[in-house]
Amino acid sequence: MCPLTHFHCLTLLTTVVASFIFGFLWYGPFFGKMWAELMGKKMEDCKGKKPPISALLLTLLGTFLTTMVMAYLLHYSKVGCTFGLATCVWLGFYVPLLLGTVTWEGKPWKLFILNGCFYYLNLQLIVGVLTFMG
Repeated sequence: MCPLTHFHCLTLLTTVVASFIFGFLWYGPFFGKMWAELMGKKMEDCKGKKPPISALLLTLLGTFLTTMVMAYLLHYSKVGCTFGLATCVWLGFYVPLLLGTVTWEGKPWKLFILNGCFYYLNLQLIVGVLTFMG
């Protein structure tokens, strides 16, 4: 039996939308200016410009894939709580990848912290919505 059939399509869709909105808020009104500065961009250059549709679609696809993986892991998880599962995924996958951006790409530690906090909270949101609605 496919473990993803445990989750209703509406649950998965709601989770993807919630995560996508959280990302929009995090990298928009909440920390957009800080993120742009840490990336070496000027907010004036971005004002009035819409992101390309391909960037939005790829972000939506990535959010969908993350949600599907977390739903799969939740089904088979031996971790006692969803909080722990999201933390393990964050520590095992996201943190090492983000450390690479500091080490090899020369990105600032503040960017590591900003992105790391986003991914941690986003994973918590994803497993929270999946658990609540699933």
